[in-house]
Amino acid sequence: MNAIPHRLETSVKPDVRAFFDAPTNTISYIVKDPASAACAVVDSVMDINYAAGRITHGSANAIIAHIKAHGLKLEWLIETHVHADHLSAAPYIQQQLGGKIGIGDQITVVQDVFAKVFNEGTEFRRDGSQFDRLFKDGDTYSIGAMTCFAMHTPGHTPACMTHVIGDAAFVGDTLFMPDGGSARADFPGGDARTLFRSIRRVLALLPEMRLFMCHDYAPNGRAIQWETTVAAERAENIHVRDGITEDEFVAMREARDATLGMPRLILPSLQVNMRAGALPPPDASGRVFLKLPINAL
Repeated sequence: MNAIPHRLETSVKPDVRAFFDAPTNTISYIVKDPASAACAVVDSVMDINYAAGRITHGSANAIIAHIKAHGLKLEWLIETHVHADHLSAAPYIQQQLGGKIGIGDQITVVQDVFAKVFNEGTEFRRDGSQFDRLFKDGDTYSIGAMTCFAMHTPGHTPACMTHVIGDAAFVGDTLFMPDGGSARADFPGGDARTLFRSIRRVLALLPEMRLFMCHDYAPNGRAIQWETTVAAERAENIHVRDGITEDEFVAMREARDATLGMPRLILPSLQVNMRAGALPPPDASGRVFLKLPINAL
């Protein structure tokens, strides 16, 4: 992995607006350049009533309304990874507002695995070409005047990326709030030891770096939270605070993962998100279907 740049633009403090989706416990973000109207959207949500087979866009429409109301210019739609617990609304938002859809370049690994699970056939491209940009570890890109940095932080999935934007880092499922610990590492391509090393890489950022979570599950009944700091995680994270060894973490994570069931929306989420948020192509009659593979995961 590439070294963390010595001169990250941490003096820049982007404006961050969070949107919490209660059905999936997902936090999406609008990240605005403080010097211009340029912004990015991180980890958007498309609504699905799985039992009814119905797609709606209430969560995405709230993001679109905020961007329009504040006269912002959308430049990027960032996916921190291929989510297994919610569907991305990136194409829907892109159709309304423009912007480029970006994800880590190891999406090709994820696509290859799940194209087989869902029997997608040769017509499904496994080269990441459904996305506008595939970020490699160490890549930079711009939101307005801000230079952003992509860090490959695998372990939860092979394609996980942390995006460092000024003094803010968007960690996806690599970390949770300090009392939430860390995400599971038992999906195909996941690995607890790799996850620990990725987390320690994130925690090597400056202590005051703001960290923004993709999920929060309100442990012990507290209010939903999504922002913390490197310093707080290093001092208080129940799974990876300073002093917890790699072997201790791996033993804990693997034992914990063995008790977990699959996320409720994993099957529709993977089929959609490996396509950059697009639904599968319609059949000859124009109807769209999601598959239900049996005993495949």
